[in-house]
Amino acid sequence: MNFVERAGAKYLTPMFMASGFGMSVAVGVLKRLTHVPRRWRSTLDQMHLSGVRSLHVVLFVIFFIGMILALQLGYELSRYGQQEAVGFAVTISMVREMAPVMTAVVLAASVASAMAAELGTMKVQEEITALEVMSVDVISYLVLPRVVALTLVAPMLTLLANIVGIVGGGIIAETQLNLDYDGYLTNALNALAEPGFLGLPKSIYAGILKATIFGFSVAVVGCSCGLQATRGASGVGNSTRAAVRNSIILIIVLNFFLGKLIYT
Repeated sequence: MNFVERAGAKYLTPMFMASGFGMSVAVGVLKRLTHVPRRWRSTLDQMHLSGVRSLHVVLFVIFFIGMILALQLGYELSRYGQQEAVGFAVTISMVREMAPVMTAVVLAASVASAMAAELGTMKVQEEITALEVMSVDVISYLVLPRVVALTLVAPMLTLLANIVGIVGGGIIAETQLNLDYDGYLTNALNALAEPGFLGLPKSIYAGILKATIFGFSVAVVGCSCGLQATRGASGVGNSTRAAVRNSIILIIVLNFFLGKLIYT
């Protein structure tokens, strides 16, 4: 076996196997969406864990992202005498890219890792095997509430992140760039004037669509990595690491293709 074959057997084969398992989990969740009313209590609990407990982290990160965008864009635009357009630039950057992507990254780091650790611990302690022996549908009982919860929570957090990020940019525009705050907000609203679906601006619903898909993908990756955990505590650690890594990679890849699909 040559070097290429050894490298493929060591790295590519596990990656494709993990991807295939993740796809099977995603399909299993979609097939069981009719079970949501039965799992609604568990779904609400997961929405609290993944949404409410992540809210302060998401808003804190996005607030500073908005300030960074306003500061850097403002300095560059001022070189051309266009610093008044910072409200437009920050708003477009925030609602189209930064809010959905950074919200998803925070959820990947905090929620997907927790899902992988929890389900991974259950897997290595053979609790999941015991459920299967009792003919309990593991996908419906454990995975479905987590995936549905994060899919619903991600766009809600993104909407709040849009507001907080734009406000953070406005604070920098007024205090550091000597711009009028009302003028900044006017430019921000003008940036959202393009009509879209159901009366929402196109940029807003595009960000919501991205966030929904990101939330679903992050939850599926976190659960699938947890269900594949092996070899005790070290296996749980590896599955948690893989959940965060794979989620962030998937967010970046999906962001490119979704952006191309929506805005082309």
